[in-house]
Amino acid sequence: MEQLTFLAVHAHPDDEASSTGGLFRVLANQGARTVLVTCTNGECGDALDGAKPDADHHDGDEVAKIRAIELDHAVEVLGISRLVRLGYRDSGMIGWPQNDDPESFWATPVVEAAAKLAAVLREERPQVIMTYNEVGFYGHPDHIQANRITLAALEMIDYEPTLYYNAIPNSLMARFRERWAQEEREQRAADEAKGTVREPEAPADREEIIMGTPDDEIDALIDVADVSDSKYDALAAHQSQIGDSFWMKMDRAQFKQAMGFEAFVRVTNPKKLEGCVSDIFAGYR
Repeated sequence: MEQLTFLAVHAHPDDEASSTGGLFRVLANQGARTVLVTCTNGECGDALDGAKPDADHHDGDEVAKIRAIELDHAVEVLGISRLVRLGYRDSGMIGWPQNDDPESFWATPVVEAAAKLAAVLREERPQVIMTYNEVGFYGHPDHIQANRITLAALEMIDYEPTLYYNAIPNSLMARFRERWAQEEREQRAADEAKGTVREPEAPADREEIIMGTPDDEIDALIDVADVSDSKYDALAAHQSQIGDSFWMKMDRAQFKQAMGFEAFVRVTNPKKLEGCVSDIFAGYR
């Protein structure tokens, strides 16, 4: 039987754990080959003291070194067979000066980065590939660029794999929004108790991106509840970036309930699949 290979194209260290951490571990447990392509080094992440990229003492290269170690740990937890670092600099959010760095992922010509990815695809010949949709799921330039280079790389190879975009069903997104709103209320109450007054956030100057996907448009829903501890541990490995995230504020039982499934939308369909599948390799085994 042909070796089953799954390849995910992610933008930054830690992205692999949030949307595909469970899937990676499930597939590893099944004996499939798993490949992670991480496009950037994550220089625009938080420093160990929480400093943001606009802080005078923020050192992107030092942040990248820390995130590299964290990524290695997460890869081990998830049983990923091969990690490929494309090595581009983190581009930051839309409008940040890092967008214009010629070494940033965002500033790199699509065809150049796509050629590097295509070389990996030719080596691995994955049947299934995953990345983000055309808006990068939530609008981050590096996520958008990951989409662009993946689509371009598919034009450079001699076969058609099944491509999926990661997704969050609207039913789950509603639960996330409730949790985020509760955290916001609790933070405001804590601030008020300390006499801290936070200025209201300025409204975004661009159209809000809809992150949720209608439940009936989900094409693959993978049960990862049995490996939720591994997904939790992989996220926890990225302590410098998500140590205080809403994921890490859940206990393991809450995490298993909230994060027990990973969802995807099918983009290419060489196996002529219909409906929502429960196996990412549906049609290949």
